[in-house]
Amino acid sequence: MIAAFKQFSVFSLVGVAGTLAHYALLFLLVSSQTAHPVPASVAGAALGAAINYALNYRFTFRSARRHREALPRFLAIAAVGLALNAALMFLLVEPLQLHYLIAQLIATGCVLVWNFLGNRHWTFEKGTSC
Repeated sequence: MIAAFKQFSVFSLVGVAGTLAHYALLFLLVSSQTAHPVPASVAGAALGAAINYALNYRFTFRSARRHREALPRFLAIAAVGLALNAALMFLLVEPLQLHYLIAQLIATGCVLVWNFLGNRHWTFEKGTSC
């Protein structure tokens, strides 16, 4: 249990880089009126996912799984996370009319839990724990 908590802590810390990139792109696209909050959030999530793969593969899970095995699994987990993020953003921004940044904070928390569990138990399972 302690190992899982430590790994979740590292996963969360490493995820800060991806999250910062996600939010920066989201804010940039919305504030420049280039995109609506939902597609802007999806673009930001995709950028964050690329950063998170590299950092989690190397640091969080120290995966021994080959990239040709780990990357498709990561992309599957990320795709579900992306769909979850988009669905939550839509529900929170449109019908509930929350500010897009508050909605994104809620969506980020939900997706964080999904991504950690999916990556820990499926994507990088051959790795060693931190």
